[in-house]
Amino acid sequence: MDVSSQEVNLKTGSESMPAHLARPKSGGPYPGLVIVMEAFGLNQHIKNITDRFAAEGFVAIAPNLYFRQPNNIVQYNDLPGAFRLMGSLKQDQIVADMTAAIDLLKAQKDAKPRFATTGFCMGGMISFLTACRNGDVNASVPFYGGGMVTARQPGTKAPIEFVSGLKAPVLAFFGGKDAFIPKTEVDTFKEALEKAGKKADIVFYPDADHGFMCDERPSYHPEHAKEAWTKAIQFFKQNLG
Repeated sequence: MDVSSQEVNLKTGSESMPAHLARPKSGGPYPGLVIVMEAFGLNQHIKNITDRFAAEGFVAIAPNLYFRQPNNIVQYNDLPGAFRLMGSLKQDQIVADMTAAIDLLKAQKDAKPRFATTGFCMGGMISFLTACRNGDVNASVPFYGGGMVTARQPGTKAPIEFVSGLKAPVLAFFGGKDAFIPKTEVDTFKEALEKAGKKADIVFYPDADHGFMCDERPSYHPEHAKEAWTKAIQFFKQNLG
């Protein structure tokens, strides 16, 4: 379906956070979806993904969680820059910013009160963390989210430690060639969800690498990217109505 998109600013605390907002041009109401950027920032690729989700029938928003930092978009070959930006985020602030994005969706006349989170790389972890800490999330699809079971910053908890608050079903994707997320972490994540009695489906592609969904990265895997996209859309449609 045809899509309209715009750059907006939303209130998070006393600050103003930029975001990319996309929606079908007509019809509705549609479920709301928050798309969380990779560690490289809110670049054009993530905006394109947001527009793709809107074309599938969602009011979709991608917040710029790095907005407090200068030079907050880096190239895919700049891992030090990505790690610098990722390290600037604070866990409670992330949750507050994500809540602000959901609150903006709540105010859209063409969005119904059914909300989901999804994200890639760092965004996968944030999408799951948000689902654990915000009861408004009705479904979550993290793609190769690192740091799910091991805290990456001193003094913080791993997202899985908040699993008791998870109400939403989860569909998570991982790759066997992903050097950032060992298979042992994927197994621990799956076992923790099962132990907590949460509804979750873990999809593991043995021949996929980190970033397999991104057609601007060498790790792009067209076959798995297409399949995972279809699975994600079906999952959202099933759980968001």
